[in-house]
Amino acid sequence: MGYKKALDMYILATNTHDFSNVEKLLDDQAVYWFSDKTCVNKMEIKNYFENSWKMVQNEVYGAEDVKWIAANDNIATCLYRYTWEGLYKGKLTSGSGRATNVFIRNSDGVWKLIHEHLSSN
Repeated sequence: MGYKKALDMYILATNTHDFSNVEKLLDDQAVYWFSDKTCVNKMEIKNYFENSWKMVQNEVYGAEDVKWIAANDNIATCLYRYTWEGLYKGKLTSGSGRATNVFIRNSDGVWKLIHEHLSSN
């Protein structure tokens, strides 16, 4: 699996709303910068994801206009516009923002997400 496929798999895993699927794609040192919180370990990341899935039910997360700005055999960084849609307080709601994802290839040759930075538009 290449780094571009790793992003696709990450989006698919996120949309299962099951953190165990997301966790398989995360490096052990993953750090997330959300617009309102920094998460520096998998438990914090899990709690953030699960809280978000409770707040926005049936959320569908997407990545548009993906641009791979740097990549080699072991690290790849992309920028994209993230989108989301779901039920918030019983109403269909949607939004978007900016994302940066950094993937690294581990010693087993598997691409893992080590950093995500999300911010509003």
